[in-house]
Amino acid sequence: MRLYFLLFFMVLSVGAYSQKTITISGRLIDAETEEPIIFASIGIDGKSVGTVSNTEGKFDFHIPYIYKDHMMVIRMLGYSNIQSKISNYTNSDTVTFRMNKASKVLEEIVIRDSLTGGDIVSAAISKIDKNFPSEPFLMDGFYRDLKKVGGKYFSLLEAAVKIYDEDYKEPNNKNRLHERVALMEVRKSLGYSNKFTRYFEQYNLLEDLLLHNNIRYRQFPEQEVFYNSFKRGKTTMYNGKQVHVALGNFLVPDNGGTMFIKLFVEVESYSIVRMEYERTFNNEILRKKGDLVSKYVSDVKTIDFKEYLGKMYLNLITLRSRINWHDEDTDQLKFETELQQELLINNIETNPDERIGRTEKMRRYGLQYQDERYNKEFWENYNVIKDTPLDEEIVADLEELGTLEEQFEY
Repeated sequence: MRLYFLLFFMVLSVGAYSQKTITISGRLIDAETEEPIIFASIGIDGKSVGTVSNTEGKFDFHIPYIYKDHMMVIRMLGYSNIQSKISNYTNSDTVTFRMNKASKVLEEIVIRDSLTGGDIVSAAISKIDKNFPSEPFLMDGFYRDLKKVGGKYFSLLEAAVKIYDEDYKEPNNKNRLHERVALMEVRKSLGYSNKFTRYFEQYNLLEDLLLHNNIRYRQFPEQEVFYNSFKRGKTTMYNGKQVHVALGNFLVPDNGGTMFIKLFVEVESYSIVRMEYERTFNNEILRKKGDLVSKYVSDVKTIDFKEYLGKMYLNLITLRSRINWHDEDTDQLKFETELQQELLINNIETNPDERIGRTEKMRRYGLQYQDERYNKEFWENYNVIKDTPLDEEIVADLEELGTLEEQFEY
């Protein structure tokens, strides 16, 4: 009898544990072209839990079981939202979601005003304090970085982090990190014994990525010519709202190259929804290694935000930085390097009781030197950017240095 009750409660426990999360696997495509929709936001209506689609439009969304009767919402700039009850997918295989462009809705909307692109950008920047958090908040995030030399991958790192910030007020020092970041878990940390590692910076690259949030740190040129460089693009839609599009092409003073910015701004509130940025650099020497010198080529980044409780919060930031190494004497190109970084925010907590203390903060040096034993149970239900066949190529490149098991203990 005792054995019977023991087995009975074990079955109940296993059943309860299996119901902690629901995983929806999906693929997003354009309803007309059937092209994948990249970095679309997948979330729960009224909640802060979410993920994004990968470069193939695919995602795995791990949802707490308590939200099974809520609505899943899929959002993407220029498309109409998709909403569906989460419980519809509890026993489904991969689901294909077809997203319709919102252009047909826009055909019925005629906006006649005298706003210039510069007016839109100026108003959006001036309203950051109003539209972004004014109270403390805590975010859970998934971070990934990849390094390439000569078009070949040689290192990969993936980590789960917590990010705490007081508010979005403009900082006095725009080049010093104000967020506090704690490292939770590391999933992969590979390839750091490669000889090319020394040609990349060894400081904390996640901190550097957060400093690339131009909206948080108000990193915009103050010259009038910057605002005058913006033209108005065709109005689009996001999350059922009209969105201004401002396009700027700016020549950076003091021989600093060029900067292209595409800013998406809600018509009604002037909230910044998204920023796409590309900067090219002139032949400025960054640093020296032996008889080689490095020169910055370009930065390409996307900063995406989502609305939660009436405020805009970081949703995704991606950055691709290219630096070339030349012979110091002849200026001959020796090899090209590229750093790819992604940070997905998969949960937000407003006015949190928890604050990241000084002892909990990440160290200033590289995350690859702060990793710990792989925690399989943690990662099974943590929302990440889903792997693609490209990741298999990355792993193949990395395994030339030894099996993944040898490089990182799973």
